[in-house]
Amino acid sequence: MAPGSVTALARAELAARASYGRLLAVLAAPTGDIAAAEDALSDAFERALITWPRDGVPHNPEGWLLTVARNRLRDLWKSAAVRLSAPLAEGALDGTARDGARSTANGPGRTGPDAWVGSAGTVGIDALESLDTEAIPDKRIELLCVCAHPAIDRAVRTPLMLHTVLGLTAADIAAAYAVPEQTMAQRLVRAKRRIRATRIPFVLPSLTDLPQRLPAVLEAVYGAYAIDWASAEPDARAVPDSLAGEALYLAETLAALLPEEPEVLGLAALLALSIARLPARMSGRGELVALDDQDPALWDTALIERGERYLRRAQPLGRIGRFQLEAAIQSAHCDRARSGVTDWAALRTLHTALVRLSPTAGARVALAAVIGEVDGPTAGLDVLNAVARDRPDTASFQPFWATRAHLCAEAGRVADARAAYDRAVELAGDERLRAALRRRAGALPPG
Repeated sequence: MAPGSVTALARAELAARASYGRLLAVLAAPTGDIAAAEDALSDAFERALITWPRDGVPHNPEGWLLTVARNRLRDLWKSAAVRLSAPLAEGALDGTARDGARSTANGPGRTGPDAWVGSAGTVGIDALESLDTEAIPDKRIELLCVCAHPAIDRAVRTPLMLHTVLGLTAADIAAAYAVPEQTMAQRLVRAKRRIRATRIPFVLPSLTDLPQRLPAVLEAVYGAYAIDWASAEPDARAVPDSLAGEALYLAETLAALLPEEPEVLGLAALLALSIARLPARMSGRGELVALDDQDPALWDTALIERGERYLRRAQPLGRIGRFQLEAAIQSAHCDRARSGVTDWAALRTLHTALVRLSPTAGARVALAAVIGEVDGPTAGLDVLNAVARDRPDTASFQPFWATRAHLCAEAGRVADARAAYDRAVELAGDERLRAALRRRAGALPPG
């Protein structure tokens, strides 16, 4: 394959990764038909993989993709079958039609299918031509809010956001939620149909509706970061184009839109502070480096400063929440770059507060690890054993076993540590994590 072809393929793959959610939101916003927009965008990406290596990468890749995708939608909506099954209002495809909009040419207040047909009885397709591909609007936040609408089943809201806005596959999401891929795929299809059927508007919710939708939006943004974190590369330059980088962008966009929402600021702080450590997370050999073993000189100080600013802005608002506490925990770890030591006492205070506010298995296991550092491994194991009694699901929770292995090793219980490491390796989904756990197990003394 010629070098130019390789470059073109790489640019096409980069555009698919970096632009998917943005383009999908623009294409789906006027009609609410996410599935049709996905099909059109998929067709555009396929054509890019064929034509860009042959003809060269266009000057405006996003605009090219949007043009091809909207032309595909034009063909779709011009078909008689679609016109009969899903008629549109005049201007629907350029966003001039609003939720529940009615063409005044059809009579004031008219409802039903005819209300979604233009004055000449045809679909408003030509309005697509008015969209400036050089200045593509960003409707990802609106799409997030659509997915968090009360009409959508609560259990599928976050997966739907991960799928539509952040481009995760049903398989990726199913693995994260520990459900069969087919089950997750069916849930996503039903949710998309629901959005189209109910014509949920692609707009930011009112201040009255916002509290109902915001938690799910924040969970989805955080979920994207968490899923990507396991596969993140050590090169910090890759961050903006990664899923974690996309999550940070969305969190900061939300923070700009909602500067008085402390949990939004907390999420932006959490992601900035966490991603700041990315350059030190892998060794030169591609091996995972534990947080306590990372070289703080490799951390991104600019990102740390950004995270600290968000955290300081959230503090005076007086409404503490989970993301703020998790950000404060990350801030305490990042302070090692300044002080040279980890403040375990401060971390115990913060982790204790987090468990009181949000007693998840992950939060409780993390507290056990911190108590093990402060009060000794036996004390940490006591806390961990209490978690196991209260939460039988920890039997399949990988961080539980990794923490147990570490604490048992520190307590001199070598056989128990080795057994726990074996179980942690079984449950680890990433090969680099499995390799790191095996190295730790291999470093245990005989016994």
